[in-house]
Amino acid sequence: MDLHTAVSVSMLAVSRGRAAAIFKDLRDSPDAIDGVLDASGIDPAGRAAMADAARFAADAALRAAPAAGMEPIPWFDVRYPFLLSCIVDPPPVLWTRGDPAVLARPAVAVVGSRAATSYALDVGERLGSELADRGIVVASGLARGVDSAAHRGCLDARGLTAAVLGSGLDTIYPPEHEELAATIARRGVLVSELGPGAPPLPDHFPLRNRIISGLSLGVVIVEASEKSGSLITARCAMEQGRDVMAVPGSVLSGRNRGSHALLKDGAKVVETADDILEELGWPGAARTVQSDAKLLDSDPLLEKLDAGETYGLDELVEATGIAPSRLLPRLMELELRGQVLSAAGGRFRRVVT
Repeated sequence: MDLHTAVSVSMLAVSRGRAAAIFKDLRDSPDAIDGVLDASGIDPAGRAAMADAARFAADAALRAAPAAGMEPIPWFDVRYPFLLSCIVDPPPVLWTRGDPAVLARPAVAVVGSRAATSYALDVGERLGSELADRGIVVASGLARGVDSAAHRGCLDARGLTAAVLGSGLDTIYPPEHEELAATIARRGVLVSELGPGAPPLPDHFPLRNRIISGLSLGVVIVEASEKSGSLITARCAMEQGRDVMAVPGSVLSGRNRGSHALLKDGAKVVETADDILEELGWPGAARTVQSDAKLLDSDPLLEKLDAGETYGLDELVEATGIAPSRLLPRLMELELRGQVLSAAGGRFRRVVT
């Protein structure tokens, strides 16, 4: 399947309200567009016109992308984020604006209330800053409230951040975040499964939440009511096998009932970035590089990696007996410590010192 077909499939799947879930079994099919239409239950009489419309829209999107500074990355591109490719319904195409290499680095999502209290804004900003200090990419949704606070905290600490939009990357929503989006594009990356010109429709935002969690090793919820959209992100994270964490808040209003429900169900309590790293199995992270150097030299996972060779996740699972959900965080920890590097195609190699 070529880029044009992948873009056509992506646009068709999203337009049918099925997003990428119906694409997962069609990756190697030469008739992927017909497969999407079939899975969507489209009357055969109308399929030809709809397929032509999808191809026309793909042509227009691919032509418009360069002028908008956008680059499409299909699932078969080596730059496609490995963690995201592991979820059940990865987007067939990611549209990016900025540096797509950011998406290959270890990330934690920080999301929460749009109508956030000053407490939630302060927490979101502080977590963004602390994660940046520890070399972690901060992923969020560029929304008002906690999301934008986390992005800004990360940027103020000169860290890398990824913003996942529910619109095309040339249609920033909310509009008052145009400047923030431009800064993220310069010092991180903007991401969407929607092509140029796509409007910020209500149905787009629940779909984009699976991408926020899919790019991340864990999700932190800051101030969520019982009906908060950030709980959708938490649910996606659970389904994807990612860690879910939450910040406790006041019990005097309903603003934190969703967060507290997650905590009652076993989510990790988060007060600082160190709590996040501990949950991910990275106690101390960047602060302990020197003191752990001798321990790392005899690390049993590193012993499975021969110098100069690259390894896929399946190979390492077989060699170590460690489940993928635990192996990925460990590999990311070693990458943070400079012991392992990500290679093309979601592979890893040991750094020779």
